[in-house]
Amino acid sequence: MDMNMFSGNGASGANDLVKDSDTAHFMADVIEASRQVPVIVDFWATWCGPCRQLGPALEKAVLAAKGKVRMVKIDVDKNQQLAAQMRVQSIPAVFAFVNGQPVDGFMGALPESQIKQFIDRLAGGAGAVAEQVEALLAEAQEALALNNPAGAAESFAEILQFDPENAKAFAGLARAQLLLGDPEGAAATLEMVPADKVNDPDVASARAALELAANPVDTSEIERLRSAVEANAGDHQSRFDLALALNGAGRREEALDHLLSIVKADRSWNDDGARKQLVQFFEAWGPKDEFTLSGRRKLSSLLFS
Repeated sequence: MDMNMFSGNGASGANDLVKDSDTAHFMADVIEASRQVPVIVDFWATWCGPCRQLGPALEKAVLAAKGKVRMVKIDVDKNQQLAAQMRVQSIPAVFAFVNGQPVDGFMGALPESQIKQFIDRLAGGAGAVAEQVEALLAEAQEALALNNPAGAAESFAEILQFDPENAKAFAGLARAQLLLGDPEGAAATLEMVPADKVNDPDVASARAALELAANPVDTSEIERLRSAVEANAGDHQSRFDLALALNGAGRREEALDHLLSIVKADRSWNDDGARKQLVQFFEAWGPKDEFTLSGRRKLSSLLFS
């Protein structure tokens, strides 16, 4: 590592681990430098009392980390445009950069114990960030499973602050937004997926769920459709519509069985419509959903028996 990387431009602190910077040098001092070691950015001002408390405590913790993290100080009065770009609304405001991306941060003064935790977390570098992302991902997916879309959305959004290209987070956030009754928001989220991640299985699954949500079914018709099927087992259209209504009511296993019944009786019906609908269900339910797994097995058994 180049130990002179932070030299000059008002540097201070042992081994230049802490330095002053500005808008003109932000790219070099923060973005590029953070590709080698995590960089903490402290937005402060001379008139800010809490800044005078936090700044020295941060410097002390950074120096104690012995080169595992570095610190850049930005005077907001002299760099107002940069502060605006970083959406700094109050100071002190602290951001942590890893690999050119903001991955963590806080506003206001913190006690030394929490500052140390913040520094220790960053000292692990990209590996620590990856662990935090995985923990948040598990938390978000559990929230979805427990029918807490608001909590899930918050966690997925936090992941995207750490990892702006995380396909699972984009997909999960879109699913949470759908459950919150915001299909427009879900569509906007999926539009932001990086080009090289648009075919990711989780993203494709969220997109299929959005397509299903765009065509809501009348679940009140379930009993009428069930009676029609019981009266005429060959009424594939009623059975197909019943499967859609059952899926809309969250009764996946029943929906699956009815579509499989159509495939078994007449695969060519409606231009292979039952199989195509099953595939869309599988995508919308997700590759690890229990009914996706069992449904794919049963469908394969029918198609290749």
